[in-house]
Amino acid sequence: MSPHRWEKSSYCQEGDACVHISTTPTAIHLTDRPAPPHTVLTVGPDAFAALLRALKCRAFTAG
Repeated sequence: MSPHRWEKSSYCQEGDACVHISTTPTAIHLTDRPAPPHTVLTVGPDAFAALLRALKCRAFTAG
């Protein structure tokens, strides 16, 4: 059993095309499926915030 409490992204497509996130005070964990998670990407809060900013900026300029 995973020690993480996974939450599904609110921007999921239908089926398994989803991102799941689990947070701790010092890390953000991402996976494509929570049970069982295969690959987990772990980043710090600052790196995750930078990723979100870059994605939002790209969304507005992708036109």
